[in-house]
Amino acid sequence: MRPGPRNLITDVAGLKVGNASNAAIKTGATVLVGDAPFVAGVHVMGGAPGTRETDLLAPDKTVQEVDALVLSGGSAFGLDAASGVADALRAAGRGFAVGDQRVPIVPGAILFDLINGGDKDWADNPYKALGRAALDVAAEAFDLGSVGAGTGALTAEIKGGLGSASLVLDNGVTVGALVAVNPVGGVTGPDGQFWAGPWEFDGEFGGRGGVTGFDPGALPVTKLTLRTATTIAIVATDAALTQAQATRLAVAAHDGMARAIHPSHTPHDGDLVFGVATGAQALTDPAIDPMLLGHAAATCLARAIARGVYHASPAQGDLLPTWRARYGGD
Repeated sequence: MRPGPRNLITDVAGLKVGNASNAAIKTGATVLVGDAPFVAGVHVMGGAPGTRETDLLAPDKTVQEVDALVLSGGSAFGLDAASGVADALRAAGRGFAVGDQRVPIVPGAILFDLINGGDKDWADNPYKALGRAALDVAAEAFDLGSVGAGTGALTAEIKGGLGSASLVLDNGVTVGALVAVNPVGGVTGPDGQFWAGPWEFDGEFGGRGGVTGFDPGALPVTKLTLRTATTIAIVATDAALTQAQATRLAVAAHDGMARAIHPSHTPHDGDLVFGVATGAQALTDPAIDPMLLGHAAATCLARAIARGVYHASPAQGDLLPTWRARYGGD
């Protein structure tokens, strides 16, 4: 396996990502949209999730495909970002057909970034506009770090961010991950190496290797006092998967979150992964391919988490430094 040409989730053909940010509020929204509806599942392992339309993604429900997925800051307020995306998709004639009506299916998930140094004294919920703005700029190329849903994200000791990574399997199938990193826990060891270091390709997040010199029995410092939490992610593939298989892809990807964040899946985090399949490539070995896809999804998500933090940039009013500022990144 090797990273795809962009090393982004959009190496999965037919997918685009858009980001919108509000620097004053220190928040934003990120949209994943397909050229056509795509199969999606979801798995939640955090104790404090905030979601929209995720019940619809269970394999026994009527709708098997969605039009877009939204990751947003803003806690419960941020769920409104998906409304802006749904409005724009409806205006474009997209959505689930019900008689003469079109109902865009736009599940979403949020992270808590309400106490991160930004000005939250808004009169009107800003997230609907942020969601629509993110959809308007959706493209195959997009920035990482302090953008979109990762704009105001924090980790235990440094800024979080928006990350992405991809892998192309030996059988030609592509897997990618997109993540907004805002956990209670930490992503680095005491010397700035990323917990995801063993899965790094080509120095994509600093090339410092794995974490050394730590006490394996100690609980890492957490940012509970900042009241910010949750890592939300999407893993995608161009393989043809059922909704049940896409859900299993999301389950497997949580291993990558656990590799990259210590501690992860805490009672204070709403850790969640969406699994996406565009269906462009048939499985060549139904017994083995799902296992390989799950392994690739976990690897991509661990790398994407580190990349999001590695690319974070400083901004006025920040409560925590960036990785580069704290550890002398180039």
